[in-house]
Amino acid sequence: MLIPHSSSLASRPMTEARMTEIVFPDHTNHLGTLFGGQALAWMDKAAFIAASRYARRTVVTARSEQIDFHLPVPKGALVELIARVVETGRTSMQVEVEMIREDLLTGESQLATRGRFTMIALDVEGKPTAVPPLPAAQA
Repeated sequence: MLIPHSSSLASRPMTEARMTEIVFPDHTNHLGTLFGGQALAWMDKAAFIAASRYARRTVVTARSEQIDFHLPVPKGALVELIARVVETGRTSMQVEVEMIREDLLTGESQLATRGRFTMIALDVEGKPTAVPPLPAAQA
């Protein structure tokens, strides 16, 4: 069953997406902390979701840049990924992603990793296609 949204929400492009993961042993390195590659995969996925929802198009990752690993994420921690479309070009979107680590037992949370991804919108033929400009309040 579909739950209708208010027309004001449906007509406004969504610029943010959030997802939550838990760090299981198979996500970790020999030190018991999250593999950097796994962190990047989750961040890319969050960027993909944010860009896809914003553009309402198929999107692909064109670039990841300025990935800063601030803190290690231990096995058993929750991570919340917050992805925001912060800039648009003709066919591209810049998406900033923050990965917040959270201790499942205490609730303490800290910024673990931050990065920026360039996503490209594609048409049905797989060619780059226009994306809407960001609303003035968010640009």
